[in-house]
Amino acid sequence: MPDYLLDTGILVCHLRDHKGYVELTDRLTDEGGVFVSVITRLEIIRGMKERERKKTFDLLDSLETVSMGNTIADLAGELIRSWRTRGITIGEADAIIAASASSRGLALVTTNSKHFPMPDLIVYQADEEGKITLRE
Repeated sequence: MPDYLLDTGILVCHLRDHKGYVELTDRLTDEGGVFVSVITRLEIIRGMKERERKKTFDLLDSLETVSMGNTIADLAGELIRSWRTRGITIGEADAIIAASASSRGLALVTTNSKHFPMPDLIVYQADEEGKITLRE
């Protein structure tokens, strides 16, 4: 089983107790290592309400955060640049998330696989009930 990098949407669904998402993160944790990108951590903290602080940090601290050093920054920049030449805009956060997964050989689990068109990236798409399928 691969190790996984969870996208921001997965954590939002988990924290909002969407059906199946707590079970999804528990199952993935049982199967292998589970990581988040530093940008996902930033996005989650940026959007949390004060009453959600403990629950949010309990979840974030249970996952390993992939820091952004030169390798990830360079790869994210290259992704943005190379996809732009094809007429496709990749957001900075999505590029950092993709680069974090790629640089560590992690499978990305997301609620929106369209944000990650990179064919060499292993992407699992989560549905509205927290079930995941491998993007083809």
